[in-house]
Amino acid sequence: MSVANRLYNLLPIPARSVAASLRGHYLNRWRYGSDTESMVAAALEREHWSDSQWEKWRMGRISYVLNRAATRVPFYRRAWAERRRRGDNSSWEYLENWEVLEKEALRARPLEFIADDCNPKRMFHDHTSGTTGTSLSLYLTKETVRHWYALFEARSRRWYGMTRHDRWAILGGQMVTPAHQKRPPFWVWNSGLNQLYMSSYHLSAQNVPAYFGALEKYGVRYILGYPSSVYSLAAEAIRLGRKMDKIEVIVLNAEPVYEFQREAIGIAFQCPVRETYGMAEIVAAAGECENGRLHQWPEAGIIEAGAVVGEGLSEFICTGLMNADMPLIRYRVGDSGELSTDKCACGRTLPVIEEIAGRTDDVLFASDGRQIGRMDPVFKGGMPIKEAQIVQESLSRITVNYVPADDFRDTALAELTTRIRERLGDVEVEFEKMRSIPRTSRGKFRAVICKVDPDETGIC
Repeated sequence: MSVANRLYNLLPIPARSVAASLRGHYLNRWRYGSDTESMVAAALEREHWSDSQWEKWRMGRISYVLNRAATRVPFYRRAWAERRRRGDNSSWEYLENWEVLEKEALRARPLEFIADDCNPKRMFHDHTSGTTGTSLSLYLTKETVRHWYALFEARSRRWYGMTRHDRWAILGGQMVTPAHQKRPPFWVWNSGLNQLYMSSYHLSAQNVPAYFGALEKYGVRYILGYPSSVYSLAAEAIRLGRKMDKIEVIVLNAEPVYEFQREAIGIAFQCPVRETYGMAEIVAAAGECENGRLHQWPEAGIIEAGAVVGEGLSEFICTGLMNADMPLIRYRVGDSGELSTDKCACGRTLPVIEEIAGRTDDVLFASDGRQIGRMDPVFKGGMPIKEAQIVQESLSRITVNYVPADDFRDTALAELTTRIRERLGDVEVEFEKMRSIPRTSRGKFRAVICKVDPDETGIC
C-alpha cells in the first residue's frame, strides 16, 4: 500500500470525501474546458456522417498518426530503422505494414512511446493494469484528455439523457473505503465530479441496504459500474423487494455483460441498461444505443479482426487515433469479439460490434460474504509482472500464478499479498511462478478464477 493510501485510510470518514473532492476538482480541470460543449456537439454531429465523410476523416487521421509515430516516436523510429537495415522497404504509410504491438513492449519501455516533441512531466500520467494483470503507464496531453472526455460525454451520457453536471454514482476499483471497515459509509462524495464513489469491495447482503440509502440521499440520477457489482445491488434489491425507481439509466463498463445480469438490473432499477466498451489506452471504444446495438467510436481508434479464436470471434488488434502523442499502432488489446457490417436502425452511421468476448473475470468471495468483482487494481502502479492470474482455491486460500518481468523483485510479492488482503481479508496467499499463463480456447486466460462453491459462502 502506498504512503498516500495509508494516510487516506487514517482520515476521519468526512475527510475522505474532502480528499476525494480535491482529487475530483483536479481531474475536472484536466478533463473539461470552455470548448467542451462545442466538442460534444461536433461528436454528436459526426454520428450521422456519410460513409464517404468517415472514410475521408479516417484516412487523413491515420496518415497523420502513422507518420508522426514513424518519425517522432523513439520506439517506432528505431523499429523502422532496423527494418530498413534488413532491406525492408515497405512503407509506414500503410497500416497493414506495421507489426503487431504487444503489451509487454509498452509495459517495459513506456517513455519510448511518447513523441519526442512532448514533455512527459507536463502530460497526464495514468496507470492501468489491463485485463491480463499487466501494469501499464500511459501519458496524455491535456488536449487529448479533453477530446476523450468530450467524446465520453457525448456517447456515455448524452445518448442516455445525462450530462456531467448530473449527480451520478460509480462502482469501481478504487479503495475508497478500507477493506476492514464493517459499518457504512462505504462511499465518498466527490464534489469535483458530482460523483458518489461507492466501494465495490463491501457488497455483502448485510451492507447493500446502506448503498440503497446513499443513492437516495445523494439524489443520484445514473450509475456507472462493473456489471458484477451493479448486479450484486440488483439481486439484493429484488430479494428484499426494495423499490429502486429513481435511477434513470445504468451504464456498465470494464466487464462483459451477461443476460442474467442485464435482466436482473433492469428489473431492480426499472430503467435502461447500457453496455460500453473501452480501455485506458484509448485505442478502441464503443457504446450501446437505444436499440441495444454496440457502436464503435471511430475517433478513438481502428479495430482490426485478427486471428480467429473461436466460432465467429477474432482477437482485436487496435490502432489509436486520438492520442497521437503516445500512439499505439496495431496494438493487441487482449480482447476478442465479432465485428459487424450491419447498419443500425437508430440512424447512427457508427460501425457495429456484434459481440465482445473478452474480460471474463470471475467473482471472488470474502469470508464475510462480500463479493469482489474486479481484482485488476492490485496490479496497478508498476508491478514488475508481465502477467498474473488470481485463483481462489477456498474462502481462506488464494493462489497467484505470475510471470515475472525482467525487473522482478521479491518485494513485489509482499506488496501483492497486502493488496489482496486489503480486498479479501486475512487470506493465505501463495505464489506460483510460471513461464506463461495457460490460455482458454478463445486465446485468452482468465485473470481471476473462483473455485469456491457459492453454497459455501451462504450466498444464494
